[in-house]
Amino acid sequence: MTAKKILSGGQRRALLATPAGWLACGFGSGLAPVAQGTFGSLAALLPWLLLRELSLPVYLAVLLIGFVAGVWACNVAGRALGVDDHRSLVWDEFIGQWIALVPLLVPALLPASGFQWWMLAAGFALFRLFDVWKPWPISWLDRRVKGGMGVMIDDVVAGIFAAIVLALGLQLLP
Repeated sequence: MTAKKILSGGQRRALLATPAGWLACGFGSGLAPVAQGTFGSLAALLPWLLLRELSLPVYLAVLLIGFVAGVWACNVAGRALGVDDHRSLVWDEFIGQWIALVPLLVPALLPASGFQWWMLAAGFALFRLFDVWKPWPISWLDRRVKGGMGVMIDDVVAGIFAAIVLALGLQLLP
């Protein structure tokens, strides 16, 4: 398990030597010494502040393009590191976090008071919960699917679960 947790100097250089590596490590956010997934999810909130201005169809297109690019980048980076799903590969957290926040972009799901910052924190917390907890089928996908697709797909499903719970929670508000 240590190989998935620690980057050697050579692995760090290999990761940062290519655009795929930069994308896969979330523009450096995955290089945190601990809690790489949490740092990746936090870093994903910054571009989300810009992405939330897009129309929903364009936002969804960005998610699709980001997912496809992530499968490629995480596959390339995983091969360069010699570890299939190293913790420093956090582009999956970006895409999963952005999926979890989709309900905040749908006016019909928001309360009459509209978007409030605590909702962003709730979406972040829900995504982290599902990403760490890994209920079925997330755990099954995490164990069975390998390569770049394996890195990405479990976080996509965690993001979908978080988005559903967030949307349901928003409906309970006055």
